[in-house]
Amino acid sequence: MAILTQIGVVLGVCLVGELVAQVLPFPFPSSVIAMVLLFVLLCAKVIKPHHIRQKGDFLLKNMAFFFIPAGVGILENFDQLKANLLLFLAVCVLTTFITFFVSAMTVRAMMALQKKGGK
Repeated sequence: MAILTQIGVVLGVCLVGELVAQVLPFPFPSSVIAMVLLFVLLCAKVIKPHHIRQKGDFLLKNMAFFFIPAGVGILENFDQLKANLLLFLAVCVLTTFITFFVSAMTVRAMMALQKKGGK
């Protein structure tokens, strides 16, 4: 029963994100809004980590499964991608390195904040 409650919490946050995206006067992904909302709720301790732990663990363990639709979409549109394949691959490589760099800097900043907060 706990897993159903956790799914309900996550889906509820996603629903609120969808509603906020519908109200905004400009297009913005509801999934990003929901993720930020969940982060804020966790930081404000409205939602405790144990409220969504099993659901989060399940999603992390099965993350590769959620990339299948994107892969199928790429294969379905490969004819259109073929014309710009080198540019597409260059963007993928460049953004991968940018993501690595930003992630590393974020981890360094968080570790510095944790050290500073611990003293």
